[in-house]
Formats: sequence, structure tokens, C-alpha cells
Amino acid sequence: MKEASKSILVPLFFLLFGISANAQLTDLARVEFTYFPQSDSDNSFRRFRSFLNFPIKLNKKGSYLIPGVEYRNVHFKFNDDTSFETLHLDRFQSFTATLGYLFHLNEDWRVGIQTGAKAASNFSTNELLKDDIIYEGAVYFIKIKSGENILKPTRIIFGLHYSTTTGFPFPLPVAHYYKKFHPQWSYMVGVPKTNLKYHANDRNVLQAFVTLDGFYANVQDNFNVTPTVPNSTNLADSMSMTVVLAGLGYEYSFTEHLGLYVYAGHTIMNDIRLRDVDRNDVYTINSVNTFYARGGLKFSVF
Repeated sequence: MKEASKSILVPLFFLLFGISANAQLTDLARVEFTYFPQSDSDNSFRRFRSFLNFPIKLNKKGSYLIPGVEYRNVHFKFNDDTSFETLHLDRFQSFTATLGYLFHLNEDWRVGIQTGAKAASNFSTNELLKDDIIYEGAVYFIKIKSGENILKPTRIIFGLHYSTTTGFPFPLPVAHYYKKFHPQWSYMVGVPKTNLKYHANDRNVLQAFVTLDGFYANVQDNFNVTPTVPNSTNLADSMSMTVVLAGLGYEYSFTEHLGLYVYAGHTIMNDIRLRDVDRNDVYTINSVNTFYARGGLKFSVF
């Protein structure tokens, strides 16, 4: 794909996946598997994830409507000795639908607006409950400097993101900066990922990274636990995982847009908890840092 075409398409795909947490991605589709064993514990975490997005070009120049869907299946092997039953916590699923709109603000800046809804739960009752539904929304301002005559391409993205799972009654800021400062080197600074890439050739890329990962899901059959968090209630209503990790990655391109990737690293923060109805921590499942691995196939803009 020519650089001129990329400068039009790239901002489109920053709207595609997961709103804030994935605002840096430039992929149309992914199929991915994550393996995350827990140190000093009999627990382990496995996740299958897939998503597909299909932009629709509108009559207005540079404007797109972007519906998308995502599915996640989390297998959490909770084998630690506890005072409560854990079988109903071994499987969580989420189904997400998003709708984005991208348009030109002026010659330099584009605006992306996205809204979405997700059903995330252990679905132990085999029904969809009100507490399973999560709502999200975001707005982004996007500036891209690229083209055949640009020696050092750059991207700037900033905006606001709101989710009903954060526990904050206001939107949170989002920021991203990318620069290719050498034909074989580029870096990206932002959330959820900061990296430094070495482009060995058109097919092979190595990278060092720091990234954020996690999940949140409702527990339909709320249950009592012995709290490990001071001054908390004893009723578990949901489960969450927040992970910050550093590591190395390898990407191989079969074609210009289809590629394989493998990432491995070690967590800097590993926080898996049960939370109450007000999103307050109740019970710490695991907080010991450990190994992390993720890999899959992706179809990307570039």
C-alpha cells in the first residue's frame, strides 16, 4: 500500500478495537492466545481473543463508519486453597460490539468518535443480566505525518475515554506518540503499549516493550468470601485483572498486511482480585509477578 493511502487509512483503524485500551492498534482482525501462569500459586490464566472490524466509506471525503465485533474467552484455573467454592470462576466470556465514526477536522487533524457495549461475565446462570453489560465511549484527535517524502513519519493521538468499569465518574485521558526515526528503528510511547522496534527487513521485526493488559467480568452468582482487603465487604460481585509487563517480541510478515507475532515477558505488576458491587477490592487472588506469553495472527494496515 502506498504511503499516501496509509495516511488516510491509518487513523481509521485507531477506532477499531476496544476503544481506549487498544487505541494504538492498526489491525483489521486478530486471532490471539495468551498464556499466563501464576508464580507461587496453582493458578493459571489462558485467554482466546478474536476481533473483526469492517469500515464503511461514507460520501463525505475521508469519513468512515466503523462497526466492529470482538470475542474473548478466559479460562482461569483457580486451584488455590480457599474458604469458598471456585468452580464457577473458571470460565469468563465477553462479547463486544462497537461503532466508530471518523472525519476530517481540518487538513492536519482528524477526529474519531466511538461508542460500544460489552457483555462480560461467567454466565453461570446461562442468562444475560443487567450487571453483565459494560458501556464505553471515546473521542480521539489524530494527526499523522507520513508520505514518500517524509523521512521520519510520526503519529500523534490524544483524547478521552470513559468506561462504566473504571470506577471513575469522569472520562480518562488517552495519549499516543509514534516516530520512525531511522529506516530500521521506530518507537511508540503511550497506553497501553510503549515499545522500541528494530525493523531488520520487510518481513522481520524485533521489539522491546512495556504494556498493559487485563480483563473485567461480572460474577453472576455473587458469593461470600473472607476479605483479604482491610475494611471491605465480604460479597464478591466481579473479578478483575490488571497487569503491567515488560518483555521482547517478534513479528513476521507473510504478506504486506498478514503477519504472525509472539511476545514474551515478565510482569511488573500483577493484580488479580475479586471486587464488590461498588468496584472496591474484596479479595486478592494473586499479586506475585510472573511469566507472560502471547501470540497470534493479525491482518494490519501496515
